[in-house]
Order: sequence, then C-alpha cells, then structure tokens
Amino acid sequence: MIHPFRVCTIGFLALLLAAGCTTLPPGTGRPKPPSSALEPSVENALGKAFVPLTKSHGGDSGFRMLSTGIDGLTARVEMIDAAQRSLDLQTYIFRADVSGDVIARALLRAADRGVRVRVLTDDGEAIAGDERLLSLAAKPGIEFRLFNPLRYRGHLKLLRGADWLFEEGRLDYRMHNKLIVADNAVAIIGGRNIGDQYFQIDPESQFGDDDVVVAGPIVQSLSAVFDQFWNSDLAIPAPVVDKRHTSDKALSDYRAMLAKDGDQAGAKHAEKAPSPAGPPGAAATPNVASTPGADRQPFVDIVSGRTPLIWSPMKLIYDSPDKKDVDKGNSPGRLIYKALAAQAGAVKTELLMVTPYFIPSPDELQLLKEERDRNARVRILTNSLAAAPNTEAHSGYIHYRVGLLQQGVELYEVRALLGNTRGSGQSKAISRHGNYGLHAKLFVFDRKVAFVGSMNFDQRSKHLNTEIGVLISSPELSREIAARFDALTQLDNSYTVTLDQGAAGKPRLVWKTQEDGKVIEYRKEPARNEWQRLKVKFLSAIPLDKEL
Repeated sequence: MIHPFRVCTIGFLALLLAAGCTTLPPGTGRPKPPSSALEPSVENALGKAFVPLTKSHGGDSGFRMLSTGIDGLTARVEMIDAAQRSLDLQTYIFRADVSGDVIARALLRAADRGVRVRVLTDDGEAIAGDERLLSLAAKPGIEFRLFNPLRYRGHLKLLRGADWLFEEGRLDYRMHNKLIVADNAVAIIGGRNIGDQYFQIDPESQFGDDDVVVAGPIVQSLSAVFDQFWNSDLAIPAPVVDKRHTSDKALSDYRAMLAKDGDQAGAKHAEKAPSPAGPPGAAATPNVASTPGADRQPFVDIVSGRTPLIWSPMKLIYDSPDKKDVDKGNSPGRLIYKALAAQAGAVKTELLMVTPYFIPSPDELQLLKEERDRNARVRILTNSLAAAPNTEAHSGYIHYRVGLLQQGVELYEVRALLGNTRGSGQSKAISRHGNYGLHAKLFVFDRKVAFVGSMNFDQRSKHLNTEIGVLISSPELSREIAARFDALTQLDNSYTVTLDQGAAGKPRLVWKTQEDGKVIEYRKEPARNEWQRLKVKFLSAIPLDKEL
C-alpha cells in the first residue's frame, strides 16, 4: 500500500532534512556485531517437547493454525514465557498499545531469566507512542534493531513526509515479515503484526488474520532467514539511530508505565467490548478486551500434546533482505513471488485466494487468465470498500474487477459488519461494532497445498516489501482454510460481485448480499459514506498501482 506520509504537503521544513541526506540508512557505518541463532537443545522444555517429535517424522514439519485473534496474542505470550535460551522476533509493525505492552512485558520477563532476545522491526509505519518499545534495547539481554530506519525520529507529519520525499528510493523498501522463534525449536509465522487490531481486541478496528505454529526442520530454516535479516546492512541497532528512546531512563519510564494498574488503553477497550480473562502474563493489564474462551491456552496445549501437531511436508519461501537488487537481477537471492507463481501455475482444478489488498501486476493477471483457460476455478476474497483498511489500495483494485469477472474469476468482498462470525476469528460482541476487515494472506492450491504468510497479492508485496511464508502440503489444512473461505463468502458476510449489462451493453458491477434475511443487490458500490466513494474515485485516476 502507498505510505500515508508520501501524500503529505511538503513545505519549506523539508529543506531542513534535505541537506546531507544519503541513500544509506542512518548508522550504517557504526559497528554492529553479527550473531546467529542458537542450536535447539533437549535440555529445555521446548526442546524436549519438539526435538524428539522432529526426529520421528523424517523430513516433515508439524503445524497448527491460529485463526482466532486472541489466540494469536495468547500463543505468543505463552511461547515467550516458555523460552529458556533464545527468542527471535521479527515484525513489520510493533504497536505500543495494550497487546504490544503485553508482549513487551513478556520479553522483559524473558530477559530477566537470562533468555537472549533479538527484536527486529520495520520502521516505516511507526506512530506516536511506539518509540516507547525502543527502550527495550536498554535492557541487558535484549538487542533491538530497526530495518531501514527513518532519519527523523519524531511524528510531525511535515518533517516525516520530508524524510520520505528526499529518500523515497531508500524508504520505499520495507520489511513486511512476521515471525517469532523460541529456542530454535518452535515458531509462529503468518500475517499478524503486533497490535490490538491484529489480535481483534479493538472495537474500532479488527483485522481477521492467521498464523501457524510450526515445529520440525522448518524452524531452523526460519532461524536462518531471521539471521540473514538481522545481519543485513539495513538492520541498524536502535541505540545508534535513537539514543533518547533507548536510554536507561526511557526503559525506567516504560517499566513504570507498564507497572501501573488500570492501564488506560485497556480500560478504553473494556468500556466497549467484553473482557474475560486476558492472555498469560497480562496481569498488569487485566482489562484487555478479548473474546470468550480467551482463557484457553493454545500454545501450552500444543507443547503438552493436548493439541497434537499435524505433520506434513513444508517448504519455506521468502525474499532475501536485498530483494530490491535481486528483483532487478543485480544480485543472487530468493524471491517469494517466483515460488508462489510456480505453485499457482501448476493448479489443475482450483485456486482459492484470501488477500486484503489485490492489485495484480500484468504477469499475475496473465497467470490467472491461464488458470481460467485450463478451466481451473479461481475464487478470490478481498476487502470491500467499507471494510478496506487502506483506501489507496482499494483505488488500485477497482480497475481489475470487470476484467477478472469477464474471465470467469469468482470475486467476493468481505463486509465490515458481518452477519455471523463463522470464519472471522472473533466474537459476536466485537463484530457488532462493524469494523471488520481482512488482513490474512492465504492461498489454497487444488485443496492439496496451502500458503500462509505475509505476502499480499499486490505490486508492493511483489517488488517493494520483503515477504515470508510457508507452503504446507496438507489436504487437512487446505480443507480448513477452504471451509473458512466458504463461511466468510456467505451472503451475510460478504458481497458476491457479479456483472450485469448496463446502458449500451456496457458491463456494470453488481454487489449481492443478505441483510436481515433478505437478499439485496447494490448497483452502487457499498461504502461507509459518500466521501469514501469520492476519495476512491479521485485516487483511482492517479497511476499508483506500482506503489500499492
């Protein structure tokens, strides 16, 4: 998606940042000790739980899906609390909100008991308050690095916009990966960032998303990829970039804030949503709003064997840290798109796609056309205008609907106000606020192989963001994702988009849905308000697709 700061009006303040700017991130020339993942050990709890299992399943890896938002948060905290040797956390967004603070507490507890903690986050989407998390770098045992950091460390839009304006070529390149590895024995990988929206506990905005807990040979491959990013030239130690927010005083202030009872953010959520038991380790924020059943222990149950892993062949696909150079053919490396395109190109009967942003490139359109030419069924679920978290991305998507439908592609757009919660990952209580949107990135190939990861079906994911994911050869997982796809594409949860003949035979879009038990057809795109429609119409006239 296009970065919001790049559409800011840049005034004379931009000149203050123009002088001396280079194409290298700040702090690039400073010493940066390399490090690598620790070997898994059967001497600790996670090693005992997963290393013997790994040996008994040959080259297969084990997995379990986390499709409920609060389970995604709970499992992360449980995993962090179970680690005894090492924790590696990589994420595009790390919010200092209720869930982010819960994760931060867990990381501090881990460091207190001697666990080596490495945190790598992107710097492009940080908002005011997130800088508090940088103070974790002052804690002995925690290393914190920023991927391709901005020069300006504040949040004034004009100054931040100036940073983007004068270093667009560098700053447009972002790390979109999401991964956490504990003791090099077990990991969580998928589409969720760290923030209340992504764990579906914020009444103002909930993102339906998915992760997988994985064990087996795939984990050490994930650790190796983390090491590639951690040691890359673009990963800069946070204290080099931002001395103020990584000081001992900053950590002391953040710890004091975390220790306060009745956290204001938690109280805000508690006023608007149900608040049963929060995730483990959240005692200092008892008002974390979550879904019924949040007292479950998804990761603990996996470790204990009460929820057994499903074992199957698994392939890690990812972009190299220097993807931009690889994409241009200037250096060797990995490109996730090539692996996904090859998998899609082998489809014989059906391709299912769940993607929050859908802005295909010409070769991706050709790929879908070839699938339809082979009479393979292609079904796509994405966000409706009303559910779209990013209007700019939706403005790019609207150009492709008519052509895809004419080819026989089946197109569905999820509603912001769900008719039921099946497949959504959240409760009725949180859904009634009408702020649902997709954030999951799931593909199913012939009901035999499934992709779970961070890559959207858009041109930014293809060229401008690094991405990561796993291809899991499991009919069982494929059926599970397909069942959720079917639930979310029911008429009371989504719009079925079709074509009708308009004036002079010109094809016209129709949105069919169900409201109050009645099937309704809209000839005008459903939106939250007329301003949203006007904004999308205006943006659609600007050639932004390559940035979306």
